[in-house]
Amino acid sequence: MLSRDTADTRFPLTIYYDASCRMCNAEMRHLMLRNQAGKLIFIDASTADLSEAPADKAALMQAIHGVGADGKVYIGVDCLTRAYLGVGWAWVPRLAGLPLVADALDKLYPLLARNRYRLPLAPMAWVLEQGLQCTVRRQARQAAARSAACARGSDACDIDRPR
Repeated sequence: MLSRDTADTRFPLTIYYDASCRMCNAEMRHLMLRNQAGKLIFIDASTADLSEAPADKAALMQAIHGVGADGKVYIGVDCLTRAYLGVGWAWVPRLAGLPLVADALDKLYPLLARNRYRLPLAPMAWVLEQGLQCTVRRQARQAAARSAACARGSDACDIDRPR
């Protein structure tokens, strides 16, 4: 079992992923929407110049890779748990660190990664799309609340106004 201790993660985390995989791309879009603090940098390993990458293209296309600001390389579930930490979902690494969950993830991730183009896309796309829609709705509510605060002249307004 890989360590799920993410306390040593140094951001920004540069993530190399396969955007030609619909499942992978949907998950990265989900993370991109949540990446409000800019702690994650996304690189499409299927098309990008990979001269600075932590591994060769074949390895990057087999499993998601991440490189922390300190140069540490994280692969597979270790990369994903750190990505979720970067977008403020600290519960994901905690859950992924539970013994039974960690063992299952360590077995499932390589299987999913190897077979990602053969998996039925409709159910997976639906699940990932629900997550994306939830994120978009939450961000819209937050934007509306900020806008209302600014309209009232509240101190909660965080929009810079021209003077």
